[in-house]
Amino acid sequence: MLKDKGLFLLHTIGSYLTPRKFDPWMDKYVFPNGRLSSAADIAGSVERRWLIEDWHNFGADYDRTLMVRWENFERGWPRLADKYGESFHRMWKYYLLSCAGYFRSRQGQLWQIVLSKRARSGGYRSVR
Repeated sequence: MLKDKGLFLLHTIGSYLTPRKFDPWMDKYVFPNGRLSSAADIAGSVERRWLIEDWHNFGADYDRTLMVRWENFERGWPRLADKYGESFHRMWKYYLLSCAGYFRSRQGQLWQIVLSKRARSGGYRSVR
């Protein structure tokens, strides 16, 4: 559906390597049937379909984002505790802090990839 002169922005979380399996806890509680792609997975998927115009990795910044989310959640928890219960609190804490560790260890990647059709002329320039 993308027009010939259009651009497509793919914003996605990925893995620094091609994962063999997905984390069982994440699969059960957060992202059922989820999968993290590697750069090789994405590049292989877009090959012969799209041109990769730009690829940025913001993974190092996402650790801080997750830690701010955790701090905000903790600050707001007293208002939510009666509605959601301690089990949810522990699960959300585990999720946010383990994800922060995943990005802090540089296993996790946060990519923004600009794609275009080959019919698009003139190239692409990112604005900085």
